[in-house]
Amino acid sequence: MGKSISIRRGYNIKLEGAAEKTTSEIPVSDIIAIKPPDFPSVVPKLLVEPGAEVLAGQAIFFDKNRPNLRFTSPVSGEVAEIVRGEKRRILEIRILPDRGDTRYVEFPKGDPAKLGRGDILQRLQDSGCWNYIRQRPYSLIADPTDVPKAIFVSCFDSAPLAPDMRFVIGAEKENFLAGLKALQTLAHGHLHLSIHEQSKESISESDLTGLPTENTHRFSGPHPAGNVGIQIHHISPIQKGEVVWYVHPQDVVIIGRLFLEGRYRADRVVALTGSSVAHPQYYHVLPGQRMSDITGGRLTSTHSRIVQGNILTGQKSSADDFLSFNTNQITVIPEGDQPEFLGWLLPGFKKLSLSRTFFSWLLPDRKYKVDTNTHGEERAFVMTGQYDQVLPMNILPVFLLKAILARDIERMEQLGIYEVSEEDFALCEFVCTSKIDVQKIVAEGLEYIRTEG
Repeated sequence: MGKSISIRRGYNIKLEGAAEKTTSEIPVSDIIAIKPPDFPSVVPKLLVEPGAEVLAGQAIFFDKNRPNLRFTSPVSGEVAEIVRGEKRRILEIRILPDRGDTRYVEFPKGDPAKLGRGDILQRLQDSGCWNYIRQRPYSLIADPTDVPKAIFVSCFDSAPLAPDMRFVIGAEKENFLAGLKALQTLAHGHLHLSIHEQSKESISESDLTGLPTENTHRFSGPHPAGNVGIQIHHISPIQKGEVVWYVHPQDVVIIGRLFLEGRYRADRVVALTGSSVAHPQYYHVLPGQRMSDITGGRLTSTHSRIVQGNILTGQKSSADDFLSFNTNQITVIPEGDQPEFLGWLLPGFKKLSLSRTFFSWLLPDRKYKVDTNTHGEERAFVMTGQYDQVLPMNILPVFLLKAILARDIERMEQLGIYEVSEEDFALCEFVCTSKIDVQKIVAEGLEYIRTEG
């Protein structure tokens, strides 16, 4: 059995609007959009033009800097439009999907446990499934020419209103296990799985039958225990020059389908959550579907913020947008653009606070209805010790952030920048009384050290 790790620093944000364990089907949209900006650092080069017929699993563009990274269509149909932005940057590739059954590119079937590492690598790249494998440092698509120190799969999500991983994977355990076997081969046996001891929403050991148990680790404690970066830090910390890969459980399922079904089937289960959702639940969707098809008629108010992801790390979206490549959760909460009488001076039991400013600290199990109001503007960046209370990593967060702002590469390396990602600092941003855009600073630091370091 692997390690047993207790996370003490952190905080569980308890919100109204958790998804009920019910899954509904959403018909395929009249148009599907693949968005190259979903893939940071990728410079897309088109392989199709408007009017071209494509199959599901057929490559439609590749990365100019890494031509072995090919990006494939999730549907069959006709390329309708290439949407471009400034300097002719490709923003969307829109496809009119077939109205009948989806036509797929056929790939060889086979038990991944019986395939060599080279065969698995090639099949993942040909199908586009490779793009589900990401790496630390930098949180980018992994380089297939690298040999990773290890591969991590976090089998639970501790973020606010996060999907129940056990429920989501429940109907596709066979595909999930097949995907893990493929990753086991790629990792040369160093595949680390993390489960949560106290959560019923975590994939359990019984779901991992047939896999080695020496690298199955048990975590306990609050968010961000479910962040793969926190798990890597406590199990196999990254040093300069090392690379670790990680994969989301739903993406493991899609990889498993490739080997057992012989096709790239990209549909996934997305949790529609938040206090502005009339009936929060799960939906079976395709990446690239219109957001309006998912949220339309399901919200309690039109004056709401739609977020692809959770409220800490998600991206602001809209009904006119399309579902992004890696989205597993949609959160909808009220907009916070209305003035609040007396602000923080007005006491109350319905205000969320990590301090004892409000009497709500007397009710630790209360669920809150929050909006997007930040309750203040950016102020001086001062030492408060707040970040250390919610970041369970052996680093000095404020010093690291200031080293990033100073563009001091040597200092950044000494303070552990290779181990972190924006999501690891999301709670720091949430609790920050200075209202510092912490995640943006971390993202800029990672990009700077990747290009200049």
